[in-house]
Amino acid sequence: MERKSLDRRRLIKILEDVKEGRLLPEEASLRFQDLQTEDLGFAAVDHHRAVRLGFPEVIFGQGKTVEQIVAIFKSLQLKQDTVLITRVNDMKASEILKEAPELQHNREARTLLFVRKKIRIVGKGTVLVVCAGSSDIPVAEEAKVTAYALGNRVDALYDVGVAGIHRLLSKNQKLRSASVIITVAGMEGALPSVIGGLVDRPVIAVPTSIGYGASFGGIAALLGMLNSCAPGVVVVNIDNGFGAAYAATMINRVGPDK
Repeated sequence: MERKSLDRRRLIKILEDVKEGRLLPEEASLRFQDLQTEDLGFAAVDHHRAVRLGFPEVIFGQGKTVEQIVAIFKSLQLKQDTVLITRVNDMKASEILKEAPELQHNREARTLLFVRKKIRIVGKGTVLVVCAGSSDIPVAEEAKVTAYALGNRVDALYDVGVAGIHRLLSKNQKLRSASVIITVAGMEGALPSVIGGLVDRPVIAVPTSIGYGASFGGIAALLGMLNSCAPGVVVVNIDNGFGAAYAATMINRVGPDK
């Protein structure tokens, strides 16, 4: 029997089936058991999140042991078609893959992704991830994998920073065709301001911790982005590719996930 994730779309379908008499209320109540929170002792797995927020719980791997990550993953895997794990280094990822070889590992993004069936696209357009330099790619890749896992069409432009602005300007058509643009940059963090002055699209700026001493681990880029004179630029935390992709998804999707 194929496992069906209980997200908002399926919840509405169950209620419609009860209304039309295709499903008994008693049978529907059994299916709603998937909405409970599961207590693993060290973690309370939130199986209700896909219905409440539209997306299932994502596992933040940093600071968790391999055993903890695997246990949470196995719990989510039973009830969800897509499970994303973020912030796992190579050593931790290799140990997790021994226990869960069905996961897809993106080394640059530091993510592990489980997909039972083709991800359903819920976004109305394309989320474009733009990064300033090659050193910013890990954060950009985290944003890219996350946006894909959450049901978006995703495209990317890499190494188009302001040190060679012609590289960006030659991609003007791609910038204008995106619905939401995630801009990832370190150093002085100027790229989001440039892009914000070129397009009529929301720009989500991600400062990275890349830079020399006076960058203060990304604080200089963060402050630069917060002080952008371009309208339509909003900023997430340093190195937070995940948060940028989540926000971009909420902007990009069309109403509730039905």
